[in-house]
Amino acid sequence: MSTERRLRLPGLVYGGDYNPEQWPEEVWVEDMALMREAGVTMVSVGIFSWALLEPSDGVHDFSRMDKILDLLHQNGIAADLATPTAAPPAWFFRAHPEALPVDRDGRTLSYGSRQTFCPSSPAYRTAALAIAGALAERYADHPAVAMWHVHNEYGCHNAACYCDTSAAAFRDWLRTKYGDDLSALNHAWGTAFWSQWYYDWDEIIPPRATGADPNPAHQLDWRRFCSDELLSLCTAERDVLRRAAPDIPATTNFMVVHNFDALDYWRWAPELDIVSNDHYLRSTDPESQVDLALCGDLVRSMAGGPWLLMEHSTGAVNWQPVNRAKGPGEMRRNALAHVAHGADGIAYFQWRAAKAGAEQWHSAMLPHAGTDSQIWQDVVQLGADLKALAEVRGSTSPAQVAVVWDWNARWAMEQPSQPSSELRFQDLVRHWYAPLWRAGVAVDFVRPDSRDLDRYRLVLAPSLYLVDDVGAAALTGFVERGGTLAVGFHSGAVDENCHVRLGGYPGAFREILGVHGDEVFPLLPGQSVGLLGQVPQEATADLWTERLRLTGAEAVARYADGPLAGVPAVTRHPYGGGTAWYLATHPDPTTLSALLERITREAGVRPEREAPAGVEVVRRRGADADYLFLIDHAGRGAEIPAEGFELLTGKPVVGSVTVPEGGVAVVREPLAESER
Repeated sequence: MSTERRLRLPGLVYGGDYNPEQWPEEVWVEDMALMREAGVTMVSVGIFSWALLEPSDGVHDFSRMDKILDLLHQNGIAADLATPTAAPPAWFFRAHPEALPVDRDGRTLSYGSRQTFCPSSPAYRTAALAIAGALAERYADHPAVAMWHVHNEYGCHNAACYCDTSAAAFRDWLRTKYGDDLSALNHAWGTAFWSQWYYDWDEIIPPRATGADPNPAHQLDWRRFCSDELLSLCTAERDVLRRAAPDIPATTNFMVVHNFDALDYWRWAPELDIVSNDHYLRSTDPESQVDLALCGDLVRSMAGGPWLLMEHSTGAVNWQPVNRAKGPGEMRRNALAHVAHGADGIAYFQWRAAKAGAEQWHSAMLPHAGTDSQIWQDVVQLGADLKALAEVRGSTSPAQVAVVWDWNARWAMEQPSQPSSELRFQDLVRHWYAPLWRAGVAVDFVRPDSRDLDRYRLVLAPSLYLVDDVGAAALTGFVERGGTLAVGFHSGAVDENCHVRLGGYPGAFREILGVHGDEVFPLLPGQSVGLLGQVPQEATADLWTERLRLTGAEAVARYADGPLAGVPAVTRHPYGGGTAWYLATHPDPTTLSALLERITREAGVRPEREAPAGVEVVRRRGADADYLFLIDHAGRGAEIPAEGFELLTGKPVVGSVTVPEGGVAVVREPLAESER
């Protein structure tokens, strides 16, 4: 968060998206009373209100928004006022049909939904900045406005547009990146392959649908451009708002979730005063609480501290094939797990469930059944919980382990023509993250080129297919200075231009890992191999194997069968003052858990607190106390050693605390003498 622009609200923020324009005004009064009953402190307003705020070009109607903001202020509820630019009105597209997006197959998409605009459209940018400026001018001094909400979920439906306008913008971006040197681009893209050499900038187009696989470097630069193009829209709106109200913080809601990979949020986060995120559980995920924790830790790491949960669901969503409702206590566990992983506020989509429109079957804080519902009871209870946890605000999350996360590596590895199409970046990272989560080991996420690695005892790089020289040097230097590094298979393989690092695998990390590979042997779906050595009995691996020889490392495990029987599969190499591990395969969960337990123990990392299986343990650290979050996902309850004061019940804790079945306990503990 910016030191100049902070959210000036006490305690933990609580609320959700508020869309009163969908309801008659007599409902608004009821909303205010119910928000106060639930403990709501801030709501997001105006997110999809462009058509009502500007019924025709340059003609504004702020009468409804005036009433809404006044009503919120009168009831002591702050407003996160949004620019409505995620949903341009129909009149705009009738005037500017060229602003509609074009998909990679050349089809122009129609309006009639949301985010149906080309990110490079000059007409869209002009109109978006105009409505943002009009809002800022009118409401910069309104006492209800506590935060600006820029746009909504950038790139959710229009992460890329392949029209001629976008093509021209892409060429401009490339000319800036390559210093207007076309030969530099040709070298970076390897265009001598398949006769793709460019002699004129105007020959370059987006990677539209073609008959064969696209150029990997072309694709990668396109992904970078698309992320930067949307970021430029975000910062342009932010600057308009800042000029009108220099002290009001601005945010936009990220989507650090499993299936969204369009934006490089490491580049986005520094541009915001407050980092916020939307997170929704997947119905098909049997351990969605692990994904929730991973995403929370990632957002906290990008924010450099506390963040805001801008959207979550009280129950079912509406956009999955089967939209599962949440079970007893699940909404509360989810919300408090977000707080445990750094959220200083909890908000939902949306306040009142819609009776019409595409999201009418999306759950809300006030469901279709009204206050005579379990969801409403849970919403009121959560408001009380967050009030009891107010002192947690601003506390940090100490970690001795860092996990490397890089969008460039993700984009590059998930392109076509890889040795295996079965590899998914976030799945590979989660495979390593889950055992740490179960063990109660605190985790931060870092860029590969982070300059702050020495604060950690252990760095894990589960999937780093692409790494530039700066990132490789940062990780190497960390090991040389005494750190422990563990690297996953198919890492270090290519540079920032997707050029293979020649000389053997794993490319950039051969020296520090003390191994040399000459061939990769990806496994077919359903195929597995056995592992022997310092691993559990019946250890297996799937997805991937490599033919390695040792060049200084020791073999911790070898393949027990298959074409690589006897070849090292897991290695350990003392290097400089530290140690580097290589997992050249994808061990089964039990085996990986055992390996990571050894790696963390040897690195001097210990769990936050011993706890039974299914009880999540997370710590936040304040200036004067620690806050120990204990969340029972297994539904069996637990007795955990602790000493201090349990905030949710208001009772002292002596010796141990009882975590209710399916419930949560948060214990304020005195700081250890070494932490003062």
